[in-house]
Amino acid sequence: MATFLYQLGQRAFRRRRWVALLWVAVLAVVGIGALSAAEAPDDSSSMPGIESQKAFDLINEQFPGSEANGASARIVFVAPDGQKITAAGHRSAVDRFLTEAADGPQVADVSSPFDGPGLSKDKTTAYATVTYKTKDDEVTDASKKELEGAIEEVRDTGLTVEVGGSALATEAPAGMGEIVGVLVAAVVLLITFGSLAAAGLPLITAVIGVSISLAGITALANAFGLSSTSGELAMMLGLAVGIDYSLFVVSRYREERAKGRAPEEAVGLALGTAGSAVVFAGLTVVIALAGLSVVGVPMLTKMGLSAAGTVVIGVLIALTLVPALLGFWPNAVLARQSRSGQNRIGRARTSERGSRIPRIRIRRRGRQLRGSQEPGDSQATRKNREPRKAEEAGSWSVRWASFVLRRPVAVLLFTVVGLGALAVPALDLRLGMPGDEAKPTSTTERRAYDALAEGFGPGFNGPLTIVVDARDADDPKAAVETVAERIGATKGVVSVSPAQFNEAKDTAVLSATPSTAPTSERTKKLVHTIRDERSATETGTGATFEVTGTTALNIDIAKKMQDALIPYLVVVVGLAFLLLLVVFRSVLVPLKAALGFLLSVLASFGAVVTVFQNGHGASLLGVDQTGPIMSLMPIFLVGIVFGLAMDYQVFLVSRMREAYVHGEEAGQAVVSGFRHSGRIVVAAALIMMAVFSGFMTAADSMVKMVGFGLATAVLFDAIVVRMVLVPAVLALLGKRAWWLPGWLDRLLPRVDIEGEALSRRAAELPAPTGESHHDMARV
Repeated sequence: MATFLYQLGQRAFRRRRWVALLWVAVLAVVGIGALSAAEAPDDSSSMPGIESQKAFDLINEQFPGSEANGASARIVFVAPDGQKITAAGHRSAVDRFLTEAADGPQVADVSSPFDGPGLSKDKTTAYATVTYKTKDDEVTDASKKELEGAIEEVRDTGLTVEVGGSALATEAPAGMGEIVGVLVAAVVLLITFGSLAAAGLPLITAVIGVSISLAGITALANAFGLSSTSGELAMMLGLAVGIDYSLFVVSRYREERAKGRAPEEAVGLALGTAGSAVVFAGLTVVIALAGLSVVGVPMLTKMGLSAAGTVVIGVLIALTLVPALLGFWPNAVLARQSRSGQNRIGRARTSERGSRIPRIRIRRRGRQLRGSQEPGDSQATRKNREPRKAEEAGSWSVRWASFVLRRPVAVLLFTVVGLGALAVPALDLRLGMPGDEAKPTSTTERRAYDALAEGFGPGFNGPLTIVVDARDADDPKAAVETVAERIGATKGVVSVSPAQFNEAKDTAVLSATPSTAPTSERTKKLVHTIRDERSATETGTGATFEVTGTTALNIDIAKKMQDALIPYLVVVVGLAFLLLLVVFRSVLVPLKAALGFLLSVLASFGAVVTVFQNGHGASLLGVDQTGPIMSLMPIFLVGIVFGLAMDYQVFLVSRMREAYVHGEEAGQAVVSGFRHSGRIVVAAALIMMAVFSGFMTAADSMVKMVGFGLATAVLFDAIVVRMVLVPAVLALLGKRAWWLPGWLDRLLPRVDIEGEALSRRAAELPAPTGESHHDMARV
């Protein structure tokens, strides 16, 4: 692996113009495809394997031309204080609206609030339902403008009019997430590298990768049913991993150039070492995202595969385009280093006597290690090593690693207890799909929801749809009436609407209104009660029924996600464990990585529950209404964060493994890993957190929830687990951390992620200026 990537890096460096032109051509082709592609469909609500979906399918089958998920708009009218909606002037305004709305294009039916249950008991609130002949995404702009015009006319009469439903649903204004994330990433890169060119290169390549991925998703959206949500996830992850992968390659390139390597050789060595880590880190992310397909939710599968494709693009760009761009400007990324390198060395020399190098005892493993004098070392070589040694001793990452190695038990206990305490609120995790009640009060949907809840009761916004299949009943009408009576007598049901039969009069649909809100636990229990008592209700009628509707659908989705979480974890963690087993050639290191991830993701769940379910600090994020956590959130968070967590694991621990393989003792290898990768891993984590936190500026509470969950998970995993827990565990394990049974060592393939082949090659070359042969061999 290392040799292949070394050669790939040098070829990309030498043929940089062709590589750059190739990526420009790819961007142009997918861009043209995106411009000529049909519009992406709306998010699919198909959830195979759940009762609610079966009921929806039955409605579509028995009521042709009126799809269960067709577009509709619920228009809510509220009279001024002290007045009633039935007053002559107000009623005439509503009647005019009903007439105009019924004449609108694509309108199938308009229900009057005065002919049915659409009028509240106190006659201050009423609603009308406008049903369309098509789905949400097929309602034309002309139809929407027609309805909006009729609504404005009613408002001009003094009535308060709000709109719910799907037909006129407003899109939440986009936040400044992407812009904020990129700006913060730029600042972090600039501080990390101290060079505009070095900071700009990862940003440029990440933007190119995201552009190609989004254009590709748009071009394929209609053919594969990819929704806009797939693009949003791809953009979020593409920016994060694209910047990080390029960051690691550029950082290693600068490190090799600082040793005196020629640009082409430095690119090859950077790709042969850091590039190997990028490949395996990318594979773990792809495994985690592609593994979403085991959940059995088509929408989640498409999102995962789209994001996985974006990660693959990011890896390819880091392995080809980044070396090519370094070939165009081989010295630009070293600008600050060349100007100030001498000053830093001078300062190191003057402070060498006062510097305290971490005292980690290093045994000889066949040869002397860093910091010891070797036979044949020249005086100039030793002097050249001394300032670098002093400079590294002053590094915060080295000091931190040394601190953890001296107190591993205390650090480990503090970390585990702290993350465990943060995870405690996750025990009260309630899953659901927040609806209009979770939207800001500035939206008409939220105001319509509140008006209906006040006028008709909290359960009115979440009615249960009962689909009765009476095709095998002797008397279908009597069977449907029996089912309606028994459901109406169930505790927690306020009312049951008259049944609506299909043309064959053997299938009916009726609506049951709960006494509690859609997201209430009592409503969830009611759905389970109706289903548990189904056999007794169906006995003697010859009819069967199923419970569906938005409320029941959300309950079923939450149950499906809970049931799928364990199988998903087994598949993803199992595959990633095997991959890390090959990478690190150790049993305990992959096991530690998985356990550390579980700690961080549970702590993240606890933080999400604390803010978005329990409401602590919710106002600081602009969340108006708290409630259950989005049903897809646990699997979504686990999948993405597991892939990213393994990124940091590979980048950090691979340098420790590299040092250990090249002769350093276990404790010193930990310090070496932190010396080379600690600062870069922290920078990468800050960039990830910036990108994810930027999405918390969105108006939609679910987008805020996703951004917050991902940002906190990266914080806990990259900063706490990888930078604190990992060195503590490795310090306690010592050389046992790298233990691998002999039979398994012979069985596993060797991928040479540590660059042993490159070290042997470097040992055969003349040492670069200012570096000893011994230092060069430690690539």
